[in-house]
Amino acid sequence: MANSSAMTAATHLAQKLPLPLKRLADLAYNYWWCWTSDRIALFQTIDPQEWERCGHNPVAILESATYERLTQLAEDPLYLKQISALAQEFDTYMAQQDTWVSRVAPKVSQERPIAYFCAEFGIHESLPVYSGGLGILAGDHLKSSSDLGVPMVAVGLLYRQGYFRQRLNRQGWQEDYYLDNPFHRMPLELITNDQGEPVTIQIEIRQRQVKVQIWRVQVGRVSLYLLDSDRHDNDPIDRWLTGHLYGGNLETRIAQEVVLGIGGVKALDALGIKPSVYHLNEGHAAFCTLEIARLEIECTGKSFYDIEAQVRNSCVFTTHTPVPAGHDVFSPDLIDSFFAHYWPQLGLSREQFLALGARRLGDPWEPFGMTVLALRMCRTCNGVSELHGQVSRKMWTVLFPNRTEDKVPIGYITNGVHAPTWTAPLLADLYNQYLGADWKTRAVDPKMWAKVDDIPDEKLWSLHLILKERLVAYTRYKVKKAREQRGEDYKLIQATDNLLDPKILTIGFARRFSPYKRGDLILRDAERALKIFGNAQRPVQIIFAGKAHPADEEGKRIIQRLMEWCQNSGILNRVAFIEDYDIYTGQKLVQGVDVWLNNPRRPLEASGTSGQKVCFNGGINCSVLDGWWCEGYQAGPDGKGTNGWAIGEDAHTSDQELQDRIDSRSLYQLLEEEIVPLYYDQDAQGIPHRWVQMMKASIKTNAPLFNTDRMIADYVSQVYVPEIATRVSPILAKVIV
Repeated sequence: MANSSAMTAATHLAQKLPLPLKRLADLAYNYWWCWTSDRIALFQTIDPQEWERCGHNPVAILESATYERLTQLAEDPLYLKQISALAQEFDTYMAQQDTWVSRVAPKVSQERPIAYFCAEFGIHESLPVYSGGLGILAGDHLKSSSDLGVPMVAVGLLYRQGYFRQRLNRQGWQEDYYLDNPFHRMPLELITNDQGEPVTIQIEIRQRQVKVQIWRVQVGRVSLYLLDSDRHDNDPIDRWLTGHLYGGNLETRIAQEVVLGIGGVKALDALGIKPSVYHLNEGHAAFCTLEIARLEIECTGKSFYDIEAQVRNSCVFTTHTPVPAGHDVFSPDLIDSFFAHYWPQLGLSREQFLALGARRLGDPWEPFGMTVLALRMCRTCNGVSELHGQVSRKMWTVLFPNRTEDKVPIGYITNGVHAPTWTAPLLADLYNQYLGADWKTRAVDPKMWAKVDDIPDEKLWSLHLILKERLVAYTRYKVKKAREQRGEDYKLIQATDNLLDPKILTIGFARRFSPYKRGDLILRDAERALKIFGNAQRPVQIIFAGKAHPADEEGKRIIQRLMEWCQNSGILNRVAFIEDYDIYTGQKLVQGVDVWLNNPRRPLEASGTSGQKVCFNGGINCSVLDGWWCEGYQAGPDGKGTNGWAIGEDAHTSDQELQDRIDSRSLYQLLEEEIVPLYYDQDAQGIPHRWVQMMKASIKTNAPLFNTDRMIADYVSQVYVPEIATRVSPILAKVIV
């Protein structure tokens, strides 16, 4: 097995640090630090301005800090105590043997780990290899797997420039640009052999041999391996195969998916890692099933159809969207140009190979679908919410002509979020006091969350206001910076000092600006919206954030309409748009808003997780009944929500105009008749007790269900090691202690 240079890199960094600070190098090279309670002060204290400039990159801040500043910290007893305590906690965490998985599935071992493939991973803003929800979910999946002791490795791509960066011009139009990632100053390690040379694998892409090197990112106890084709000995066009996330044309997309799927299996093989299960998180990695088959054929001499069942038994698949654009398909001609050399290695004819990805067999023009390939070559498939499971079964009945829709073998495991990552440290400290210091390891225990009722209303509310003030300050800073960069009028720049008010009811809306997510639904009746947001006695304010895909013109127009609305004189200080949405902005939003707005067209939101993050921080959801909210929303005897609000009717219609009209009217009515009156029903001290009771209901009903500890427990017992499901008691499987 190849050696990693991880220890060398950490040791090299440590050599630059004064003796008392050397453990900072170990922490910098493992993203475990980013979900600890001390994450804010640990590296930021070194140089707050540089911390901001380097994008919260722990390696970069340590590399750039002056020796004088480091020696100052080395004689600060409080800082040294913090490092010592954190290092001890880290060592204990990494050495822990008695984990949840070791108790419920002791046969699962590091010798045969779960291999988790995904095109993007959202671990932290300093590792920009993610675009949105899929990547954030993948990052949280790794973190909880680490916490629960699941033996796992992950495989993705290391993008030279990642997803695009966003700026808006004076007309409010999104402009896209890219920046190079400084890999050698990031918390990742190039895998090298005993001679110190990079370990590479070789992949044939369109008659060219492409060399790919492997980097490792440590996420707690989970290793994430990222593949990189940007090598000087590759053709210039191949160096850019891992240039951009979701960029380029179909040829770039299929080439990237060849690198991820086929290259990912080759990389694990080169590292001596032999997975027990390959988990395909979305169809982008489906080609890995073919490489698993090829290696088995090469090893045993058997035919593809002899080993097909064996390959299927080792692979599982999660589908994440019912939106057609999320299911990659490639023309037969494109498949020919990439795989004509490959299907003979599987012992297949062209027609047999194309049939693996064809929805309808026998049609020579039928495109090759990655989701179809995954469904054919994996033993299980699951959607990411109960409703999404139903929608997926209906979508893919064509592949199972002998089954009724309800018997199509697609189940569901509802997504969750990693509680320690998304819960504000202020609230985490409050939970330590009232729920117990071990609350993070008992996130799925409803009895524990019921203790939220013991928190005094005034204490929960005061902390929430602090977080909202932080969000307002951050929003002002980001909007001011954007206006300065656009060269706007001096008065407009200075006006950001009065933008938003922490005492006002604050709504958050942040996600990818795709038309089906209807980011401008709240503007449908502009006059009615103006009355709600411009009300002098009971005002409302809203903060938007998110990107439209570079090729999505309608998504860009939605952002432009919102920017125009931001400049309406009647609500000038009540609406803000934060540019260049990332994990850090997402954390500030979900931790500080009063209400989280989500209004996609049903049933196109497979799950959604941003609203789940809000719950851990006492925020309240106002959403259409789609995705996870169908399972989370609770109504009282009067039909009104007890832990949030439901927009529109629980009905699906193909008439988009009708659905938009129904949902916008419902949203306005909820704001006017329920949400705004409830928020402003405050006592003499300014505490809205009935609102705080709904905050508590949002926490205690949603937190135990919609966290990744519960989600990982479901994957282990239902997908990875299903044989344990019958002998693991429901309490042990669900309540992780």
